[in-house]
Amino acid sequence: MNLNALDRRRFLRGASGFALALPAFESFSARAGASGNSAPPRRLACFYLPNGVPMPLQEDPAFQDWSWFPHGSGRDFKFSKCLDPLEPLRDDLTVLSGLSHPASRNNHGHHNADQFLTGAPIGGGGKYRNSISLDQVYAAQVAEQTRFSSLVMSTDGGTGPERKAHTISFNGQGRPIPAENKPKRIFDMLFAKKDADAARRLALSQSVLDHLMEDASSLQKRLSKKDRATFEEFLASVRDTEINVAKSARWLDLPLPTVDVDHLNLEITAENPREYVQTMYELIYLAFKTDSTRVATYQFGKEVSKGISDYLARAVGLPLTHRLSHETKKPGGWKNFGTFCRFISEEFGRFAGRLKATPEPAGEGSMLDHTLLMLGSASSAFHLSRNYPLILAGGKSMGFQHGQYLDYAGDGAFRGVWKNGEPEPYKIRATHEDIPLSNLYVTMLQRLGVETDQFADNTGTISDV
Repeated sequence: MNLNALDRRRFLRGASGFALALPAFESFSARAGASGNSAPPRRLACFYLPNGVPMPLQEDPAFQDWSWFPHGSGRDFKFSKCLDPLEPLRDDLTVLSGLSHPASRNNHGHHNADQFLTGAPIGGGGKYRNSISLDQVYAAQVAEQTRFSSLVMSTDGGTGPERKAHTISFNGQGRPIPAENKPKRIFDMLFAKKDADAARRLALSQSVLDHLMEDASSLQKRLSKKDRATFEEFLASVRDTEINVAKSARWLDLPLPTVDVDHLNLEITAENPREYVQTMYELIYLAFKTDSTRVATYQFGKEVSKGISDYLARAVGLPLTHRLSHETKKPGGWKNFGTFCRFISEEFGRFAGRLKATPEPAGEGSMLDHTLLMLGSASSAFHLSRNYPLILAGGKSMGFQHGQYLDYAGDGAFRGVWKNGEPEPYKIRATHEDIPLSNLYVTMLQRLGVETDQFADNTGTISDV
């Protein structure tokens, strides 16, 4: 990477060969305006939750508390306990139901991560062919404006097998883009290590900031009072993230969970997986704040068990994650599954709240106003590839209208579980026609500034957002 090709004011540099990307400062805004680059960036981050969400029948006692979709509709809705951690962000998000990819509505729910952002007809077997994902369409538009075209992350890492992907990002040829799951590697992407000696020094030091403080002191003298406060907060955030990166390494190195020998993994504590998820979010935050990239994806887990992501439920004191969606008929099953989804909501809300509390470095409003977030799953009820649970947040500067629950599913959509002796929901013929999810994707791309009216099998756009 040629750092000289970028504005040198956006980096701290150390004598040992390190460089740390910095947020924008008002002290240098005149130069930015003169170069025509004063418009705030537009960012996109997509998050994937495998295995669907709790959808108890309306007559079930768990329905009121643990049904994932809100009660009510439009602006008159109430979150259940699955989503109520998002109440402080109510006016900054929209919950949607009744959308799905037409080509995948009969897929088994374990085959869905691959097509969540692509809408491709990957099927349940035979020849596999995917297409470009939503995030990569936008990444191609803004790639030349940042150091990295996109940040692709997942808890399990790599690409995974066909139809059971560990990544939700796919390139222009439909090939999976490997996801990074080690926070240390992601953190090091923020630094330029020019030679092997620099890499060795970083491995031995407690903090990369130790190598950069001389340049940091010089830069502080040139900053305004407001920028100095921003700079100090940023350095503290980097230091805290380094600490959490080190903590997460131990969690990732533990043996993979197994159903039969679960007792071997009792050393996992509630803090480990929660800190890991928080660290992954914090890395996205730093990447966005420094404008190192404007596109990120994070897949919380894969659709099946026996992976690192199967530990995530330990964050709320529950056993293996994938089991939760299979044990909803047991006593307390809906509550357990819902409690895990509540954990996902808490951390998503924490991240969105952090963006909302951070002034946009290069413009008006908050970072959340200029960042479009999507959280969702390509399953709703057990293994059912219809009526996706979706949350859209942020992006107010792009024209998004929030504070609503858009219930396109209506009364005809399948909302609950099935009775004993009946086929699983995905085997039952649909009685309700979902809206193509790609209609929402085209809307998102247009608001992000991509000139297109087509993605996958869309039939139009969605004006309600």
